[in-house]
Amino acid sequence: MKNIESYHVVALFSGGLDSIVAAKLMQEQGHSVLCLHFCTPFFGKPEKIDHWQKIYGLTIRAVDVGDEFVNMLVRRPVHGFGSVLNPCVDCKVLMMRHARRIMDEVGACCIVSGEVIGQRPMSQRRETLNIIARDGGVEDRLLRPLCAKHLAPTLAEREGLVDRERMLDLFGRGRKGQMALAEHFKLKEIPTPAGGCRLAEQENARSYWPLLHHIPHPTAKDFHLTAKGRQLWSAGEHPLWLTIGRKMQDNDDILALAGADDLLFKTANFPGPVGLGRVAGQEWTEEAIASAAAVVASYANKAVEHHKTTGEAVAVRVHAGSLDAPGRMVEVAPQRVSPYGWGEKNWESTKASIKEEAKALREGESA
Repeated sequence: MKNIESYHVVALFSGGLDSIVAAKLMQEQGHSVLCLHFCTPFFGKPEKIDHWQKIYGLTIRAVDVGDEFVNMLVRRPVHGFGSVLNPCVDCKVLMMRHARRIMDEVGACCIVSGEVIGQRPMSQRRETLNIIARDGGVEDRLLRPLCAKHLAPTLAEREGLVDRERMLDLFGRGRKGQMALAEHFKLKEIPTPAGGCRLAEQENARSYWPLLHHIPHPTAKDFHLTAKGRQLWSAGEHPLWLTIGRKMQDNDDILALAGADDLLFKTANFPGPVGLGRVAGQEWTEEAIASAAAVVASYANKAVEHHKTTGEAVAVRVHAGSLDAPGRMVEVAPQRVSPYGWGEKNWESTKASIKEEAKALREGESA
């Protein structure tokens, strides 16, 4: 049986200033701290963990909860969405449940969070903090050291495992207290304030909403794909989904995310983007494949210029799952106008319908 290293404290670690100084406060009291960096398609930077460990002197573990998070979105969050697509309360509950499991595994006495009462309108009101602790199963185990003196003592404080007198009483959206702590701990880097979650950013969320609306069982990989390049959907109640790279990195990422059932489109004789067709509401017919190939070719500038100059069709290679797989050629005229009506979905109406659905589910459960 594998030996599991023990820690006194587990701490939620986003990489933001609040989470850094909350963990350092525990270290200052002599506690060994295991920081948990949660990752989904919408937040998390596991590639920065080695850097953070070096500059902050913390032990950090990545915890991937992507599929579980997506399942929560598909079922609709119990506590609703924020102003965009952010299910902040349900997100915190999910993380607390995992943190509680890991706390028990490593023998820690408490879970530490950098939350501050009044800092965020949805997830950091007093009543919401109580809901997160209750639904996350961590009511007497969750310590919020930055605002602890505004809250009832936790078990670790009552038993003297943590010195409550060295806890703080921060409140609201200001950063003076956190900046003073950064200076106190001589942090080598101070993160700038940022949202961090792409679900709270309108420009990102406009790609996510149609996925929830048109695909019955989306996965974390589906949401990763929506962050790459152009997101086009065909017209109709059960649309087709086409992703087209905007730049070389998009092309590499799209190819890495391609599944065995996906169709890949690439102009044969001209440089241009990679297109990926994924089964969403219906299967890809030959007509749909030709239409998508024409759209992909329309973003290859040299192919477009060749067609305008010579009137000749452009060859687009179509592969299943990988560009290395056997493919076939489709001859098309580069164009974006077709009966399939490729374009971005009206995300405002989609958003409204999903929020209404989530509200109805909540009201039905509470009836």
